[in-house]
Amino acid sequence: MLKAIFVDYTGTIIKNDGQDVRKLLKRCYENSDIESPQIMLTYWWNLIKEFEEKSYGDTFLSEDEIVEEILKHCVKQIHLKDNLDELHELCRRFWIHAPAFEDAKEFFSKCRLPIYIITNISTIYVEEGMKEKDLHPANIISSDMAKAHKPHRQLFEKALEISKCRADEVIHIGDSLTSDVKGASLCGIKALFLDRNNQKPIENVDTIHSLLEALKWIEQL
Repeated sequence: MLKAIFVDYTGTIIKNDGQDVRKLLKRCYENSDIESPQIMLTYWWNLIKEFEEKSYGDTFLSEDEIVEEILKHCVKQIHLKDNLDELHELCRRFWIHAPAFEDAKEFFSKCRLPIYIITNISTIYVEEGMKEKDLHPANIISSDMAKAHKPHRQLFEKALEISKCRADEVIHIGDSLTSDVKGASLCGIKALFLDRNNQKPIENVDTIHSLLEALKWIEQL
């Protein structure tokens, strides 16, 4: 029987968009050697994933520290010339103020089970974002608590510890096949892949297209 729901934050509850992240990427593109805003987005995202993958245990870096390293990398590798403190602040603002998806409020209000947010973003920013959007998770489990980012299993193990649930008593919902589906599966947690863009069906992956669709799975399980 299900006792709790684990949910990703960025890309699942809040959009990977907003005026702050657009300003950040625009300034990085305009003040560096990158050829286009789209290439800048891909470049930034790949660096985030690269740093998160190798950051755990004794080598752990918080998302704030990762952003600092990425900005230094951009200065050296693509000759970024801008105010790094201002760029970092835009990133912090994105974590807090990025708009929520339209189905998030209804999902929180209708879900009968406690919702735990599992995120690579530091708790202080997610707490502020949730207060601003009037959403009320049972708890927020961030990479800072586990000294590991998704998809490392330590973060999901920490979430099980805090929720006091076994792996077969929760499901995890997220928009990333690598971070969410793979990460949860490493701990034996059933994962629902949130595909808001209607991609091709993926074999052996349970897929939903909105958070509200997840409610049907929750009722069945």
